[in-house]
Amino acid sequence: MIQVTDSISLAESEIEERFIRAPGPGGQNVNKVATAVQLRFDAANSPALSQALLRRLRTLAGRRMTQAGVIVLMASRYRSQDRNRQDALARLLDLLRDAATPPKHRRPTKPSLGAKRRRMDGKRKRANLKKTRGAVGAQD
Repeated sequence: MIQVTDSISLAESEIEERFIRAPGPGGQNVNKVATAVQLRFDAANSPALSQALLRRLRTLAGRRMTQAGVIVLMASRYRSQDRNRQDALARLLDLLRDAATPPKHRRPTKPSLGAKRRRMDGKRKRANLKKTRGAVGAQD
């Protein structure tokens, strides 16, 4: 079991890993060994995730989530397969933790009377300053 939060834990069988050849530098090692990891997690069919969490996760994941609700993460930052596996899993857990915290409810507020007056005074001062900058008259 992989512990995401106190109330959410995932079975290891829910996470599928595929190893592919990594792009970029790495010398001969890159041509021989499949070090990059493609991690797939079927969030839509996971029993650990609620519908509200799934909606937030869909928003946060963006293009990393397919239409079917599968999160696909690529990790090829490191040269070793094990480090890339850890990196992909850590990124998935971060994404799930971010989705697990519900957004704070915004209470609508109004600016105070003093704040309104300060804003209007500033606008008035600025307008007067600009008004005195007019073009030079015919007297000069």
